Amino acid sequence: MTWSDQPYLKGSTGRAPPYSRQLDTVPVPVSIPVGGHRFEWSGGTLDVLTAATLLAGGICLTPLRFCRFSSEEEKSCMDLELQRYTPTSMVAAVSKVLDDDDLLVEILLRVAFPTTLVHAALVCRRWFHHASDRRFLRRFRKIHPPRLLGFYAFFERARFIPMQPQPPELAVVVRHLASCRFAYYINIEDCRNGNVLTSGRQEGVWTHQVYHLLCPERDMPIIPPLPCAEIGIYHILAEILSKEEGDGLGLSYFYLLVELAKEANKVMVRVYMLQDGAWCMLTLATSQLHYPQPRPKPVLVHNKIYMAAAQSDDIIVLDLIDSSFSTIHLPQGVEYASSEIMLSRTNDASGVYLIHVRPKEFQLCVWLHKGGNWMLVDTIYLHEMHAILGKKDHPYVRIGKVGDDAQFVFLEVSRYIFYLDIKCRTLRKVYEETDDDRCYGGVHPFMMIWPPTFPALKDDPERFAF
Repeated sequence: MTWSDQPYLKGSTGRAPPYSRQLDTVPVPVSIPVGGHRFEWSGGTLDVLTAATLLAGGICLTPLRFCRFSSEEEKSCMDLELQRYTPTSMVAAVSKVLDDDDLLVEILLRVAFPTTLVHAALVCRRWFHHASDRRFLRRFRKIHPPRLLGFYAFFERARFIPMQPQPPELAVVVRHLASCRFAYYINIEDCRNGNVLTSGRQEGVWTHQVYHLLCPERDMPIIPPLPCAEIGIYHILAEILSKEEGDGLGLSYFYLLVELAKEANKVMVRVYMLQDGAWCMLTLATSQLHYPQPRPKPVLVHNKIYMAAAQSDDIIVLDLIDSSFSTIHLPQGVEYASSEIMLSRTNDASGVYLIHVRPKEFQLCVWLHKGGNWMLVDTIYLHEMHAILGKKDHPYVRIGKVGDDAQFVFLEVSRYIFYLDIKCRTLRKVYEETDDDRCYGGVHPFMMIWPPTFPALKDDPERFAF
């Protein structure tokens, strides 16, 4: 029986193991004591690795269907093989896997969701230390990047719209987000790693505040007032930017303020960083380059801010380390005037993504600037969108938001919001406006938080004796 013939189970990845160690196959039903708990499954046949994988997540091991055999002869051989197993030998077989630290780490890496990883960490101290190890978490994130749970958009007030379908393991998280309500006067400015930056007028004063919807105890108090432009100086651009620090262990906020300098044909750029409840000057630079424009929105990639130039088809780059400026010309054939453009962060410091939509052609291009050159990563024709809108309807396609590393794009057109998974090249409608339910835009994707929050260990010899 091949790996692909194994029953599809809740929590199972359905992928073959990356190592060739021979693992025994166990009959079911069976009950195995692990860390003071009992895990049971029944019906069908499981190999030990699949069983151990599900045990790692604390998931009820109930197969959704029976395994298949390629022939009656293979089934007969399997039945004879299973007769030699006893409950004691089955426990020993599973323990042989779970007691091996290298195998246990490989099993935990194949738990699909951070929430399940936290459940696995509760089995015993050894599992806890493996699951919460920094190096392990970096590997886990590469295999399982944070999942898109849904997005916020502005209706009469900011509202969460879940992405469907979602796995049962995340149902509680999605329901919690859908139940959160913001006041009517609150606008969402930014949403990153579970932190929602809001703005609104309270008691006649324009204020900003950060909410951590999945961990309310981390909510930040009202952010201090933003720094102002000098008296008599006109500001061109003012934007709050965010950046994850240290494998997602922290989130920093920056305030970009671009204003006309006193000297002719110059702009002054000031960048502040929020530290200990106050805005501290980080960079002050003056440039004779073209003025930046507010759209597409600037992006902060590690220590560089990328801004669109107002009077040329260039991107202005501000290096925060040495306060220097440089420019990048847009890819050939791409213009601000005739295209819908948005920038996206890369997962490393190598460059920046540019998403480019030609509205009339229903064509989307993904560009990556790296090593001083533009590379066309992908070109996608939005035929499904054209089919939904109809041949007679040719509205303007607007980019609502782009995910980090150009993983996905939200497109706003007419009465619809579309979600495009760039990696899978799939497009689907996620919202349709009605007369009673109007969306005023402002799409903000909400990703699963990272890293997961592990509970503090307590001295419980019975629970953590393995």
